[in-house]
Amino acid sequence: MNFEVPFNTTWSDFDPNAHMRHTAYNDYAAEVRSRFFLHHGFSLTEFAKHGIGPILFEENTRFFREILIGQDIKADLQLIAASPKFERFKFKHNIIKTDGVIAAEIKVYGAWIDLKKRKLTVPPQEMIAIFEKLEKSANFEVIPLKNAK
Repeated sequence: MNFEVPFNTTWSDFDPNAHMRHTAYNDYAAEVRSRFFLHHGFSLTEFAKHGIGPILFEENTRFFREILIGQDIKADLQLIAASPKFERFKFKHNIIKTDGVIAAEIKVYGAWIDLKKRKLTVPPQEMIAIFEKLEKSANFEVIPLKNAK
């Protein structure tokens, strides 16, 4: 089962056309990622303790259906690709209306950065264990690293 979080939308999520503004979809996807790590004991405090943070190289959103003002949603998280030590990752999020219809799909490609060295890094073992617990998508891919040894 994929990680999934229900959300009550707020007035500020919507534009003058009474449908969800495009950036709100991505905000909910980011929130699901944060809650996934928190759910597995890796809070923002833990990120700081280890001196790492996530960075995104790419974020792509495809819109399928409108979410109208007052409608609530749920958002999920699926691991669709990762490098061998989870240095890099690709997640897919579905933004789902309460009737089960997928309103949008968001794919992100990212990595972990050492906040002191400002260079990409391997996540700590505790985080690798969290990634290993996450169900991989049916079409999961391994991300090759150019400088892998």
